[in-house]
Amino acid sequence: MDGPKSDKPWWWTGLKFECLGCGRCCRGEPGAIWFTEEEERMLAARIASNLEEFRRRYVTGRYGRPSIVEKANGECRLLDGATGRCTVYGLRPLQCRLFPFWPSLLASPRAWMEESRRCPGMNQGKEHSGEEIAALL
Repeated sequence: MDGPKSDKPWWWTGLKFECLGCGRCCRGEPGAIWFTEEEERMLAARIASNLEEFRRRYVTGRYGRPSIVEKANGECRLLDGATGRCTVYGLRPLQCRLFPFWPSLLASPRAWMEESRRCPGMNQGKEHSGEEIAALL
C-alpha cells in the first residue's frame, strides 16, 4: 500500500544554491536572455548613449521576444570574458537574477541535477526553502 501523496513539488523541502561568480550560466549553448521594457531602459541608460544604440548593439530577437545578443562563442554580450563577471550585475534582468530557480530546472530532480553538473553553486551554500523558491516563481 502506497503512502499519501504530497501535493507539494519535489523541491519543497528546499534546495541549496550560492552563486560562486563563475559565469558558467552566462556561457554555453545559445539561448534567450529576455528582459522587460523597464530593464531595457535601465540597461540602455547604463551602457549606451540612448535606447536606439542599446537595441542596435545589444538586442536581438529570440522566440518572438527581444533578447540580449550573444557573442559568437555563446557568451552573453554583457559578460566580461576575462573576469567571468556580468558587466551590469546590479541591473541584470530578472531572468538572470532568478537562476537557477527557473521552472525548467525545477521541473524534475533530474533537470536540477543535470544543470548542477554545469553550475558549481547548485547543491552548495545557502539552503533556500520551498516557500522562498515558490515566491521566486
